[in-house]
Amino acid sequence: MVNEPATTAKADRRERPRDSAEPSSALGVANLNPFGDLHTMQHLSARLARSLRGVFEPLLRAETRVWAEPLVVQRFADYRAERPEGLTAWVPLKITPGTGRALAVLDAGFVLEMLDRFFGGPGVAPAAIPNEFSATAEMMAARVARQLAAPLTVAWEPLVRLGFEAGNVEVNASMLADLDADDAMVVTRFGIAAGDGEHRRLDLVYPVAALKPHTLSLTGKVHTKSAEPEPEWRNGITRAVMAVQFPVRSVLAEPVISLARLMELKEGDVIPISFGPEVPVMIGTDRFGAGTVGTSNGRAAIRLNSIVRINEEDFR
Repeated sequence: MVNEPATTAKADRRERPRDSAEPSSALGVANLNPFGDLHTMQHLSARLARSLRGVFEPLLRAETRVWAEPLVVQRFADYRAERPEGLTAWVPLKITPGTGRALAVLDAGFVLEMLDRFFGGPGVAPAAIPNEFSATAEMMAARVARQLAAPLTVAWEPLVRLGFEAGNVEVNASMLADLDADDAMVVTRFGIAAGDGEHRRLDLVYPVAALKPHTLSLTGKVHTKSAEPEPEWRNGITRAVMAVQFPVRSVLAEPVISLARLMELKEGDVIPISFGPEVPVMIGTDRFGAGTVGTSNGRAAIRLNSIVRINEEDFR
């Protein structure tokens, strides 16, 4: 978590230090980061890291650790320059609403390791990484990107409701539409380690331009724990809620007659009805249970024989 001591093993951390996400204050230097310290987004990444286990454990077929590394804001050209040389999967993630696109970036070795495990292997990438992906390897990268969409949506929901849709896998970053070398990017990096194996990484890269419509949400304070309500206020609310009254009713019968018969009815006519041993008991428009008709203290009454279990999900 942010602002807590790191618990990830030192060997799992990337060795190359990363620049801070703090905005630059130097004169004459373009401010790539309009969002301040980005604590809110760092918390979002930490929350997302926990849910990413559900994406990678089925693919890696081993207990998996996932952690979020400190994020950084940099030009797209600088981000590309710092990446290792070799084959890389660049997968656009369309952000809705809007026209922005994030990127899921996977090293070829990680994709080929997942592919090997998927087909029952030990998860070993070839010593010589090829220059391009096979059709099955490209499908694996696309599958990972598609499975990132749901946890991304859930992680962003406390800040803003966004949807993510994976596009086609690219191996050449120059072919990515709507991205220029000077575009400012927020780079969020995740370390992923299966069992005792070497850790891999996943980068989720957001163009600053795509996040600007949500500046207010990204620069707001992070509330990690809700304040406890005052006991007097809570007790008052509880008493008020408990005093709310609900209409309780029961329908003994609902006979059906034709229009012709209805038009012939007159005072004194009898409409026969019939009902089973139990009648429904309703609260408002919802069925509360069923009971038997009888009397109590000289008044008509219903004895409850069963109560419908209430699903808590209906109240959320």
